[in-house]
Amino acid sequence: MSATILWLTGWSMPDTVFDRLRAELPDFEHVSVDYSQAETPEEIFERVEYAAAKRVEQDLLYRKPLLVAGWSLGALLALRLGVQGFADGLVLFAGTARFTCPADRRDLGWPDAYVRQMIASTGRDRQAVEELFRRSLFTDAEWEAGMGEQLPPTGSWSCPALIAGLRILRAEDYVDRLPLIREPVFLVHGHDDKVCPYGAAEEIAARAAQVEIAAWAGCGHVPFLGREAEVAKAIRSWWHGQESKQDPASI
Repeated sequence: MSATILWLTGWSMPDTVFDRLRAELPDFEHVSVDYSQAETPEEIFERVEYAAAKRVEQDLLYRKPLLVAGWSLGALLALRLGVQGFADGLVLFAGTARFTCPADRRDLGWPDAYVRQMIASTGRDRQAVEELFRRSLFTDAEWEAGMGEQLPPTGSWSCPALIAGLRILRAEDYVDRLPLIREPVFLVHGHDDKVCPYGAAEEIAARAAQVEIAAWAGCGHVPFLGREAEVAKAIRSWWHGQESKQDPASI
C-alpha cells in the first residue's frame, strides 16, 4: 500500500530542497511542514506534531502508513515524532540523535560552543552565518562538481526561526530514547559528512531496534542532492521490504 511521507527540512533550508527527490517518488503521497517562520523552539515542535497528528488521523481512514523523512535538524524532529509513536517508519538524511557533543567526540557531532556562536552571530548577520554553514555541507569534490549551486537560495527563514532551530540543535538529545523507536528506520548518510558525522548514524543504528543504513562514499551532509534517483530507489526498496515483512500474504 502506498504510504504518506511527511517531510521535515534542515536548518535554514526551504522545503523545496526536496522537490527533485519527491519527483522520483510519485508512488508516495507527500506532505510538508513549514517551520521557517516559527518564533520559538516550542512553536516548531507544535507545528511538526500537529501536522503528524493530523496526518495520522486522516490516514487511519484508509489504513495508509505514515513515514517521516527528515534531514539534519529535520531528522532530529523526526526522531522526536518516532519516540512519540507518530510514525510507521522513519527516513533520516544525515541524521543524528544529538547534534552537539563534547569537544573530544567530533566523530558524533559539533561542540556546543560552535552552535552558541552561531546563535550569537545570527542576530548580527544572519546571511553570513547561513553562508558559512553552507560551506560545511559538501566535500571538496562535491564543491568542485557544482553541488552547492543546486541548493535553494539563502534567506527563506526568519531570524527568530533560525535561532529557534539552533536552540533545538543545542538542546535535544534522543540517544537514551532510541530504544523506544520500534518502527523501522532507514538512514541515508554520507561517509564524509562534516556536520553530522557518520558516527552519528552508527550511534542510531546501535540503539534503535530496526535500522538499515545506506552509506554514500565521498558524500557530505546533503546525501540526496544530485543523487535523487538512486536515493529514491533505495527508499522504495527499503519500504517495500518492510511492507513484505508485515504482509502475511507475502510469506
